[in-house]
Amino acid sequence: MRSFVIDEISPEDMEKLEKWLKEQELLSIEHLYHFHLPPRLLSPMQQEHAAECGPFYMAVETGRDWIKLELLVRAKRILRCACIAYATPEQQEYMISYLENLLKDLKIPL
Repeated sequence: MRSFVIDEISPEDMEKLEKWLKEQELLSIEHLYHFHLPPRLLSPMQQEHAAECGPFYMAVETGRDWIKLELLVRAKRILRCACIAYATPEQQEYMISYLENLLKDLKIPL
């Protein structure tokens, strides 16, 4: 699995991050969150499948001192479909920037 990882995050900052993620109702299961992709960033196939398979998201997992963004675009309503694919360069750039900006907003050093 391709992913983007930020590690060496302090326990206090991880608590702050986990609290924010839960408050935003992004929690899927313990330590796994869904970051939804804006419709404008969906690939043509994802746009075509949006009603049937969507919404589309990228998974974010948290650990003791790290956060990992999986670079796979998943669909909420289905596990296997051609619309589930590794993120396009634009999707990757958007989600990595989103994650980095979130940490900056929460004053968590990168």
